[in-house]
Amino acid sequence: MKNNTLITLFTLSFLVLSCDNSTGPDLEPLVVQLAEDVIADPAVIGPDGRPTGSGRYTLYSLSENKLILSSEETDPAVRQADSASTKWDIGFNATTIIINGGTSGPGAGVAQVLTQAFQDVVSAPATGYVADGSNQNCPGIQTPAGSFPGAPYAICTGSGNGWYNYDSNGPLITPIAGRTIVVRTAAGQNYAKVRILSYYKGSPADPDPLADESRYYTFEYVLQTDGTTNLSIE
Repeated sequence: MKNNTLITLFTLSFLVLSCDNSTGPDLEPLVVQLAEDVIADPAVIGPDGRPTGSGRYTLYSLSENKLILSSEETDPAVRQADSASTKWDIGFNATTIIINGGTSGPGAGVAQVLTQAFQDVVSAPATGYVADGSNQNCPGIQTPAGSFPGAPYAICTGSGNGWYNYDSNGPLITPIAGRTIVVRTAAGQNYAKVRILSYYKGSPADPDPLADESRYYTFEYVLQTDGTTNLSIE
């Protein structure tokens, strides 16, 4: 009888340990996705000899890794339909980046810029996000009449304030090393981390601002689709 009891206890212990060690169904590993030469309203030389843009944004889906609306699209009806949708997560016009939420779109998108290397961001922060139109943390811009807040996008504009530095001697736009954009997508359920790699067409290693076409984004990102904040690729 004693032996039977010991066997029963051993069997139960084995079953409990087996349950505790179960990890459930395997989850798909996160992968780094690449978006290349995403057009962002390339400038044209005006009658006065100065480069100017159209002011139109390119809208991009991180969820589907594809362009939703190009800055080259001029049809007002098409632009209105796409911009008023939640099909896109992030938008680009020159050096300005918008997020689908707040004053920029109907989505639930928010974002923040972290001073962390892309590979070191292993989870989306619990706090610190802002929507476009709600960012009170952008540095002020000085004018002869005083100062006023920078454009209140979630990602601050201006050299050194957000994702890039501007060198007027080039003039050259370069992504700031060690800065990562974390986005909650338009659907409001998933998170992504984004690193801008280049602002020039073809992503040249040493861009020549006088020869290379600007306003073409190449960036990499990791998107979490299971609703958690995990952004680790290891």
